[in-house]
Amino acid sequence: MSARFYLSLPNDYTLLYMSYSNKEIWNVSYPILLALLAQNVINVTDTAFLGHVGEIELGASAMGGLLYICIFTVAFGFSTGSQIMIARRNGEGQYREVGPVMMQGCLFLFLTAIVLFGLCQWSMPTVVRMLISSDNIYDATCEFLHWRMFGFFFSFVNVMFRALYVGITRTKVLTINAIIMALVNVFLDYALIFGHFGLPEMGLKGAAIASVVAEAASLLFGVIYTWLYVDLKKYGLNRWPQWDSALLGRILSISCFTMVQYFISMATWFVFFMAVERLGERQLAIANIIRSIYIVLLIPVQALSTAANTMVSNLIGAGGIAHVMQLMKKIAKVSFVIVIICIGFISIFPQLSLSVYTNDTALIGESIPSLYVIGVAMLVAAVANIYFNGISGTGNTQAALWLETSTLIVYAIYIFVIGWWAKAPVAICFTTEILYYGLLLVTSLIYLKKANWQNKKI
Repeated sequence: MSARFYLSLPNDYTLLYMSYSNKEIWNVSYPILLALLAQNVINVTDTAFLGHVGEIELGASAMGGLLYICIFTVAFGFSTGSQIMIARRNGEGQYREVGPVMMQGCLFLFLTAIVLFGLCQWSMPTVVRMLISSDNIYDATCEFLHWRMFGFFFSFVNVMFRALYVGITRTKVLTINAIIMALVNVFLDYALIFGHFGLPEMGLKGAAIASVVAEAASLLFGVIYTWLYVDLKKYGLNRWPQWDSALLGRILSISCFTMVQYFISMATWFVFFMAVERLGERQLAIANIIRSIYIVLLIPVQALSTAANTMVSNLIGAGGIAHVMQLMKKIAKVSFVIVIICIGFISIFPQLSLSVYTNDTALIGESIPSLYVIGVAMLVAAVANIYFNGISGTGNTQAALWLETSTLIVYAIYIFVIGWWAKAPVAICFTTEILYYGLLLVTSLIYLKKANWQNKKI
């Protein structure tokens, strides 16, 4: 008879139900998957629409978008650490301790958004000039970022609502939220990029403004939904937020490592695009198209990785530490099967997958080799991401940081040699992803088998 683990039960009972079924893994994961899918409609839409505007606009949106995400990782990393703490309190049955973590995070990230917005608006032209060699792409990227940075005020706070709902495993609301954000973005992208529905034709600037408004709509929904449908008293959300340095310090003791980890990860990804940008505007356009497809393919893996993170934390909180490895193995199997199906589709219909982003037959043909390379990378990523995020779920975020940092050092050296020095074609440059996930998988498994990770207190 297979046992089940119910997050809503008190600790005395959860010890009787220590194993998640595949159905329960899916019930937690699929709303996250749908949410990520809807959220990434923003990236796909921007790339698809701007691909029909011009290669310069496509390249600028890639570089500007990556710079935005690099900075955004500060907020996302903090929210991931908060999510781990929320999940642990939820697993322990200490529900009233959830709200203070959530509210403290909102205050901290809003203040952080103000500071980073000011710094970015002041330093942006200089930084972008150091990173981009093409004058045309430089000018377009600066225009894009000037407007895109306003999104900090909404996206930084919004990630705390994600942390709350993932931490307490009420993930279905994330799907609704993401759908709203996606619909707003798609409509405004179409209207503002091309000048429809009586709105001005703004091109690249329109794409940036559309993303900002979509993030604002997402935050508004999160606030309204939480106010109307969450038991505010149960989760300690019925108190006016106050600055609590001690609590913030405890959150940062976990999240500071995830903040650095995500930033380094995205910064290294940006180094990849800097190398490709020096290969020419056509190669940069190919890389942006492939990156967009890559992100979509990673959605189910990311959803299951997020589920693994919060499930591990909840399981440990309930006293089920002996079942952690079994849980991660089960989730990894689900992830691998889903990825095989996705890779099978793009391998059979590569032109169809690429035609979403461009109608240039030459560009499509040149992009196919890179598409096959990321397909191979995805097979490794399907498993590597689960075990790596499981480590973060145990609360050992410092160890996760060191594991990824060591992996990214090898990644950076590799891309410098083949991209900057050898100027290899973009398809060869994408082999860095195979190397990255291969190393991440090996180091994560070694850590989980050899290290003393079971007794981390948060």
